Amino acid sequence: MADLPVKTKTIALPRPNNLRPTLESTALKLMEEAGELAAAIIRFRGLDQPKRDLDHQSAHVLLRELLDVAQTAVTMMFVLEEHYDVDVERALGEHVDKLIRKGYLVI
Repeated sequence: MADLPVKTKTIALPRPNNLRPTLESTALKLMEEAGELAAAIIRFRGLDQPKRDLDHQSAHVLLRELLDVAQTAVTMMFVLEEHYDVDVERALGEHVDKLIRKGYLVI
């Protein structure tokens, strides 16, 4: 994938080497982590209340939860590469192409 002339965020997350994740265990963990992120957002912003701004500390709590989601998603990518012979780099390029086709990304 060529360098995109758009703003990007590159985050390198490790493959946990003290776990034996499966596709199923990682999918369940991903849902758990996404639920924790949603719960934190509801806790800080409310659900049926007027929206309030997040303070710096609350934003960092959300960031930590989001990183848990990202780590689990990346771990699932490692599982797919190692056990199902997928090409994550190729899929990433296809994903960017899809964003462009849908108009979410303009380059």
